[in-house]
Amino acid sequence: MSDAAGDISKLSFEDALKQLETIVRELEQGNVALERSIEMYERGDALRKHCDTLLKSAEAKVEKIQLGQNGEANGSTELDAQ
Repeated sequence: MSDAAGDISKLSFEDALKQLETIVRELEQGNVALERSIEMYERGDALRKHCDTLLKSAEAKVEKIQLGQNGEANGSTELDAQ
């Protein structure tokens, strides 16, 4: 797994989650050799951290969109004005 962290940092949330789900499924089946399962676990942990970072970033963007310039929540929309 050369440059695995760099490889993971380029993944979209969906691609990282898909890889993580595959790893979990394979580990749950229990048909993986010990050394390989450790490698898979380490990659899965890195994928989980990457997904968490991407989610936090998305949440921050949504929160910023929802806050007005004065720092208060924007509760009105164009539909409210009609």
